[in-house]
Amino acid sequence: MELQANLAKIREQQLGLAAISYDSPAVLKNFAGRTGITFPLLSDTGSKVIREWGMLNENVAANTPQFGIPHPGTFILDGNGVVVSRFFESDFRERYTASEILVRQFGAAPGSPQTEMENRHLKLVNSASLAAAKWGQRIALVLDVDLKPGMHVYAPGVQGYIAVDWSMAESPAVKVHEATYPASQQINLPAIHETVPAYKGKFQIVRDVTIGTDAQVKPALNEKGELIIHGTFRYQACDDRTCYIPETLPLAWTVRYEGLDRQRAPAELQRKAPGK
Repeated sequence: MELQANLAKIREQQLGLAAISYDSPAVLKNFAGRTGITFPLLSDTGSKVIREWGMLNENVAANTPQFGIPHPGTFILDGNGVVVSRFFESDFRERYTASEILVRQFGAAPGSPQTEMENRHLKLVNSASLAAAKWGQRIALVLDVDLKPGMHVYAPGVQGYIAVDWSMAESPAVKVHEATYPASQQINLPAIHETVPAYKGKFQIVRDVTIGTDAQVKPALNEKGELIIHGTFRYQACDDRTCYIPETLPLAWTVRYEGLDRQRAPAELQRKAPGK
């Protein structure tokens, strides 16, 4: 359903979309009709393709109806059918979202409303790859930094200066992944006779978080059913003559939490354990 919600953005990138499942055509037809899926759902009832692509979840017992399921993930292929990237998690309960892949891989606009703050050094815009998330979904948090003319900030790895730092508040509701910083410029500072890694103008930092389980997330929701994810952005801005006092800006992302779709196919269509 998250793929369906991002179908227009996927097609904007001139990509096709198909989903492969071990479910029967009848189950897939029932699901697509109930949820409004319009892209192809391909039935691999014997898990032949799932095995050939190395996706079979071998932790599932062979005598259960669930045997044959794949590890959930995404392959991106070029026009010749060659895999150019893949997105898989080791835990079957967690998965990359289409919105995260679109933001990271293709630079698509985030799907959540933006929050802006501005001071004399910079304008900071934070957003998320989607506005509503479910248990186990991996989403991208985005910081767009626009430095005022003449300003620079130091990049991670700088020696002897305060680098930009995006920290996240600890919360059982989300698993935080490492931030991805863009490549920096080597900036010459004549006043101190040094060349240092820094940023000027506009740059973007992206960081993924994975939404926790119902038991982890629900106690953290506000009265509107929203999850507030908190962090901070620390930096020291300088111009050609002055390095200003370091500042720490509060960050917050608001994501609506949605329950999983637990409705199953009609009993007569459901898979049976082998021999039953």
